[in-house]
Amino acid sequence: MFSALRDVFRLPDLKSKILFVLGILFVFRLGAHIPTPGVDAKAMASLFEQGGVLGLFDLFAGGALRRFSIFALGVTPYINASIVMQLLAVVVPAIEKMQKEGEEGRRKITQYTRVLAILFATIQAVGMVLWLKSMNIIYVSGVSVLVAVITLVAGSIAVMWLGEMISDHGIGNGISLLIFAGIVVRVPESVVRTFVLLRAGEMNFLTLIIAGVIMIVVIAGCIILQEGQRRLPVRYAKRVIGNKIYGGQSTFIPLRVNSAGVIPIIFASSVLLFPTTIARFFSASFAQTISKVLSPSSPIYMILYVLLIIFFTYFYTAVVFNPIEVANNLKKYGGFIPGIRPGRPTADYIERVLSRVTLGGAIFLAVIALLPSLLTQMLGITTFYFGGTAVLIVVGVALETVQQIEAQLLMRHYEGLVRRKGKAGGILRL
Repeated sequence: MFSALRDVFRLPDLKSKILFVLGILFVFRLGAHIPTPGVDAKAMASLFEQGGVLGLFDLFAGGALRRFSIFALGVTPYINASIVMQLLAVVVPAIEKMQKEGEEGRRKITQYTRVLAILFATIQAVGMVLWLKSMNIIYVSGVSVLVAVITLVAGSIAVMWLGEMISDHGIGNGISLLIFAGIVVRVPESVVRTFVLLRAGEMNFLTLIIAGVIMIVVIAGCIILQEGQRRLPVRYAKRVIGNKIYGGQSTFIPLRVNSAGVIPIIFASSVLLFPTTIARFFSASFAQTISKVLSPSSPIYMILYVLLIIFFTYFYTAVVFNPIEVANNLKKYGGFIPGIRPGRPTADYIERVLSRVTLGGAIFLAVIALLPSLLTQMLGITTFYFGGTAVLIVVGVALETVQQIEAQLLMRHYEGLVRRKGKAGGILRL
């Protein structure tokens, strides 16, 4: 493991990518601590102590919302824009055509997503400033309101740009890594706060042990969910071309239990945050009512959260995996699934199996997302920060990034981070 980590920094291009990502994350965390002028910090802190959906909003902002910094909106506008564009691709033929145009089409969709993200950022910034102004938390008026809105929108654009820079010039998914950094940076604070509560007698040692066991179980479940797959056997018929024989091999099609990764969690959370943002354009009492109804601890929120996770799991799986295309490729190269006719029957069979596997993964994803929050509420742990959403994002992004680094190492004939050959020639998991 340590030799593999040493190999990472032996490769100049891989080393530069990792250092570039760390530099971008440093800039992101720096911006999260630059406050927007005119904010009453104490009133803002007391607002977040009340709990509710703001805590989840702050999760995606990496703590910037709690400070109401220039990066207070975080990546939420960009995520909302991505959701809308992907939904439009299903119903608008022109956008669907762009997706099939290769790199040029993707650039157009990315440009439209950016414009839509700026629109969402403007709506959220105006709603947030007016809402906080009505609660006497932010002291701005006249031109100052416009300056505050422009500052928040500019900060959101900067975060979007930082995420794209990581994706283009670094390693891993930029937006996911920014969310990952915002969650991980709060872990030391939560650990210190937990031990303070333990010493003060507000939390007993047994509760801490139970919470630790829950955390380990959920992390293990997240890893199993991310790595689990159903393998469909595939055989290739022998073909004689000239004097050579091709085919006759056996392989498999890996159908992942969770093909969508952490995207359903992020999308579902962002969708549930949007009504609260819109409500801030109205009276403070109406906004508080919506926030209470859509609080992460409310039954309505949990039901909607589960349904949206299942929906986005199926939706994103359909986006990234096309059974018809896979079946056509198998037929083109002489491959077939034993007992299934090539062509349309193969596509129907793959789709049927994928639907069942995805349902299990979606339900498991929803359970893991809700279980820690439910159990910590039952245990009465109010200040110990631990949620299934955060754990799923951290584990998913970490696994995805490690796999990309491992692929870079294996491509250059280095030993990977995750696997190592044993003396008997087998593969051992670390």
